Amino acid sequence: MPNAKMQKSLKLVENALLIAVATVLSILPLAELPYGGSVTIASLFPLVLIAYRSGILWGLGSGLVFGVIQQLLGLKNLSYVTGWQSVLAVVLLDYLIAFAVIGFAGVFRSVIEKQHYALAAGAGLGCLLRYICHVISGATVWAGLSIPTQAALGYSLIYNATYMIPETIVLVVVAFYLGSVLDFRGDRPVRIPKRSNTVANDLPMLIAGVISIGALIYDVATLFAHLQDADTGYFSSKGLKLTAVEGQSSWQTFSQSFWFRMILVTGIAILAACVLMIVSRLKGKKDCEKDPEK
Repeated sequence: MPNAKMQKSLKLVENALLIAVATVLSILPLAELPYGGSVTIASLFPLVLIAYRSGILWGLGSGLVFGVIQQLLGLKNLSYVTGWQSVLAVVLLDYLIAFAVIGFAGVFRSVIEKQHYALAAGAGLGCLLRYICHVISGATVWAGLSIPTQAALGYSLIYNATYMIPETIVLVVVAFYLGSVLDFRGDRPVRIPKRSNTVANDLPMLIAGVISIGALIYDVATLFAHLQDADTGYFSSKGLKLTAVEGQSSWQTFSQSFWFRMILVTGIAILAACVLMIVSRLKGKKDCEKDPEK
């Protein structure tokens, strides 16, 4: 058994590697919004894992370090604000505090017995706290810049929700799935034994989830691109209207619009998810008929 000093060193190395993984995932976004914010491939999961495995204090510290790294990567954002108070507020609310609070994701380890539920709940809590930080920042520091001064709180709530909702869904799904296949509670993560038929049945459901999340991210990014004016930052429904083109029928105009693409992507995703869920259910019934004890 390693002594306390060795255990601490191992934990430092492990957490440093997880922060590095989180950083790499954060710079490979699935979608980026024009005024800040992005949807990533569960870039916060390594931080959630640190908080779950090492405790809240380690999670808060690791989130703080990750926030510093994100601030360094986003230094250009500080050029949009003036005055040291505004700069300090952006650094704290959009980076340091916003990512440090992910450390509270570990609070459910001793509360929820099943690991996958504890990780999913922790991921949801961390994202909620981060969202609150961004909303406060948007309604105060960014009001009049990327967010209109009038009804700044409402605009901030909407703007930050457009990327935080998909980001939260992706993170919770990944946390739930990985928590159901790997045991993170020991010194080293080990695979949780499962019957082969259960794994086979889970695969279609996992693919259905990935397709649904992908469609949601596409819809949010497409809709928001037309909902907010790129020059003023104001939200307006004008960009959602179809513009008639001379010489084209209504159907031709609609078929070339972003609405058609959104409906098409969403429809295909729903159809694919339904088919995969049916396949999973039929496999489960067939396996139960073969072996009722499974």
